[in-house]
Amino acid sequence: MKGDHLIRGVSTRGLDDLYHQLVRASWPALIGLIAAAFTVANFVFATGYYLDGGIENASSGSFADAFFFSVQTMATIGYGKLAPVTLISNILVSIEAFTGLLSLALMTGIVFSKFSRPTARVRFSRCAVIGPRDGVTSLMVRMANMRANRIVEANIHVVFVRQEITVEGESIRRFYDLTMTRNRSAMFALSWTAVHRIVEGSPLFGQTRDSLAECQPEIVVSITGLDETVSQTIHTRHTYELEEIIWGARFADVLILHPDGSRSIDYTRFDDVEMLTPVTREHG
Repeated sequence: MKGDHLIRGVSTRGLDDLYHQLVRASWPALIGLIAAAFTVANFVFATGYYLDGGIENASSGSFADAFFFSVQTMATIGYGKLAPVTLISNILVSIEAFTGLLSLALMTGIVFSKFSRPTARVRFSRCAVIGPRDGVTSLMVRMANMRANRIVEANIHVVFVRQEITVEGESIRRFYDLTMTRNRSAMFALSWTAVHRIVEGSPLFGQTRDSLAECQPEIVVSITGLDETVSQTIHTRHTYELEEIIWGARFADVLILHPDGSRSIDYTRFDDVEMLTPVTREHG
């Protein structure tokens, strides 16, 4: 489940769900794609102008003049030096002007949607740990809000995923919700260590690293909440695989209390863990 999942048997052609692909793309990829489409479109129209030869004041046999005339037409610039003089060139100008207006509207919508899409800057600890918390062996995951605001009514949902064989012999992926000691934070501002007590009834009870190795386990952590700045719902998730779960450990303390009563977090130790001595047993 880590990363993007692969879908087989469903069409993945470039134009299918194009809007979502563009919104999900990184900013460099989106800008590069727009620039490439702009260049290709102008090249196509410039070829028509060049073959027709109907651009006034253009140098004879100059493809560059045809190309830059196309750029001026698509961008509705029109410096007045180059102008269409034949019927074919005027038809091409009309088509290109319409294409430019339509493309501008579409690109504006995509860029605005991407720019205004709410995102969460929540940092997850590099590893999850299993160790004692209040005398009970527990699974712990640490998170931090990296923005200087609060996530209001933040909710955490943790799922244990494993491969199992049914009675009929079918291999399936099963999902188990893990009960957290606290699954809601009224104001998620600094750090939050989510704790699942590994007691009887927990899908992790009695498990060891060796026993889990055969079932391809994953711990999926998702957070939703309301960004108090933009008043929009945000969400994020993170997946821990077996090699990212450390038994017999606890997170290093990162909270700093100042003399004036204020608090801060030392993010340089955010991913640090401390091994316990003696090592905690690998089961509940």
